[in-house]
Amino acid sequence: MNKKHIELIALELHIKEWQVEHTVTLLEDGATIPFVSRYRKEATGSLDEVQVAAIHMLWESYKALDKRKEAIIRSIEEQEKMTSELRTAIENCWQMNRLEDLYLPYKPKRKTRASVARSKGLEPLALAIMENVTEDCLQLAKEYTGEEVASAEEALAGARDIIAEIASEHAELRQQIREVYQKEGTVMAKVQKGKEEEGDKYRNYFDHTETLRTMAPHRLLALLRAHKEGIVSVVLKPRQEQTPQTLAEKTFLRNDRHNAYNQDASHASWHMKEALADAYRRLIHPSIENEVLNEYKDKADRESIKVFQENLRQLLLAPPLGQKRVLAIDPGFRTGCKVVCLSEQGDLLHNDTIYPHPPRNERSQAMRKITQLTEAYKIQVIAVGSGTAGRETEQFLKKIAFPHKVQIYSVNEEGASVYSASKEAREEFPDYDVTVRGAVSIGRRLMDPLAELVKIDPKSLGVGQYQHDVNQTLLKESLDQTVSLCVNHVGVNLNTASQKLLTYVSGLGPRLAQNIVEYRKENGPFPGREALKKVPRLGEKAFEQCAGFLRIPDASNILDNTGVHPERYSLVGQMAKDLEVTVNELVDSELLRKKINLKNYVTEDVGMPTLQDIMAELDKPGRDPRAFIKVWEFDQSISSIEDLKEGMILPGIISNVTHFGAFVNIGIKQDGLIHVSQMGRKYVHNPLDVVKVHEHVMVKVLKVDTERGRIQLRLERD
Repeated sequence: MNKKHIELIALELHIKEWQVEHTVTLLEDGATIPFVSRYRKEATGSLDEVQVAAIHMLWESYKALDKRKEAIIRSIEEQEKMTSELRTAIENCWQMNRLEDLYLPYKPKRKTRASVARSKGLEPLALAIMENVTEDCLQLAKEYTGEEVASAEEALAGARDIIAEIASEHAELRQQIREVYQKEGTVMAKVQKGKEEEGDKYRNYFDHTETLRTMAPHRLLALLRAHKEGIVSVVLKPRQEQTPQTLAEKTFLRNDRHNAYNQDASHASWHMKEALADAYRRLIHPSIENEVLNEYKDKADRESIKVFQENLRQLLLAPPLGQKRVLAIDPGFRTGCKVVCLSEQGDLLHNDTIYPHPPRNERSQAMRKITQLTEAYKIQVIAVGSGTAGRETEQFLKKIAFPHKVQIYSVNEEGASVYSASKEAREEFPDYDVTVRGAVSIGRRLMDPLAELVKIDPKSLGVGQYQHDVNQTLLKESLDQTVSLCVNHVGVNLNTASQKLLTYVSGLGPRLAQNIVEYRKENGPFPGREALKKVPRLGEKAFEQCAGFLRIPDASNILDNTGVHPERYSLVGQMAKDLEVTVNELVDSELLRKKINLKNYVTEDVGMPTLQDIMAELDKPGRDPRAFIKVWEFDQSISSIEDLKEGMILPGIISNVTHFGAFVNIGIKQDGLIHVSQMGRKYVHNPLDVVKVHEHVMVKVLKVDTERGRIQLRLERD
């Protein structure tokens, strides 16, 4: 294990080196992030899943750096150009761009102007000019003329090409110029001729200048998207363009004689300055410009993905309704409203279509049908999709006189159509069309958002920011990790979970999830966690990683329905034995649990963090850590953007949070925007510090642009 990597990670994350070392050891041994953060707190010093994930990411990046070092050393050795100084510099390098700078002079290249000049034998001339060994370069250059070099001027031009390439590959110079771009780089954007109308949505960037270091992530991503689409040109330059040139001259014009006669083409100083200017303009600037823009693009990607992750986490951990008999409706106008009735377990019992809206306006028939279905299937709640005709369908339902109390909920249906067309949906409902499957998804996500939303690509859930512009590999890895952390935080019912949901459980994955489902079909419900070991290919390691996150409500061992890991069952048994009661009696009695002195059970392997977690699980076995669902009604007088007036105070639900503010569903087709500047009396750095996805809020209408469909809001707080 590389101690330097451990030291650097600890320094970056502001934690102890032993915490990093223990965490890395567990991860390298095959432990998952949820398992390490939940069941190995003594080893990690109670690091949470975010810290464990950060350690994992940094460790993997340093492993990639080591792998690159090995490849570079091997390449230079094969060229027989390795020196002890160069090897030391490579081995002590901890940044990828610096490492590539060291390798650049030895990196195999395609044909360049410098390589052509070298092939003509002009390298000695270039070195002579660099060392300023002659007072008359023109006379010296004549010695290099011949069959391949027609004149002294051509020889000097080739020498300057070689000098330019040597300068452009100088590691220290590149780092100095890189730092100038990082600290002082200014982004300048100009609209491309004739693209004004096509790129109207980017008009804020038609003539835009901003320091890259202070540029907000969302603005950089928007600008780079406009550049990619050919709407604007983008240039990154230092605030003072002469600075890189000065650095180059300080690096290479060390000989005093280089600074004399700089206007005379016969002297080395003139050729050196010309070569250095060419090196910066032709070779260094394009390379560093692209590299630094990519560096800040990567930072913007990570910031945007971080916002996406938090939005997704809030969405997945939204309060569940629980096991209720649900009538779910996927609203529509012309094609009607698809209606499905679901059992407490989410099974499809019945499907139908009603037409309460124009153009058919069959309201009476629709009312009778809904009433009949509600009675026939003992419906307890109605879930209405929030998309097209959603608000109108809610208003229609509220006019029905139900024979018993029926609660009506509006359900965000983002992504329901994606699920309904998926392979999983087709396999589950092969005899039904996509509209029926979509209605089922709407009903199920009210009952348990997490269990249903894991079936849908997170990018289709409507809570991202510039999701198509960021690094797609990093985005997928980050979102998958977020889903996994949410699933394991809540826990999964082993006997009812779908294959997709089981896939995200710690230590499982697609293959083992499929094996579990197949075993369950063939053998019936799992009686306890131990039975998992009978599942094909589910070995001891997988059992260790997954068991604590799987719940079995009706198991004979009550601990199988808690977050207590099987490895600690004997410890709980000892606690019960010491009190001369059974484990069930211990779980049932708060009075008995209060008699336990946790200090008596501390060992080398089990510390207070684990003991406190165990007691928390015994207090509420099988509990769901998510909040309780709340009913929320929009303003009934507002049905379209035309109904809005400046100054109105309205109820709303946060639908998405971005770097620049939050979007709010106020019950109409268009979401409104609370800009970050309208979120409080004090400056708000991060909107996620103020609001969360699915949060119920009150907002004030500041401005309405009906032509562009834009609504500006202000957050109203007590």
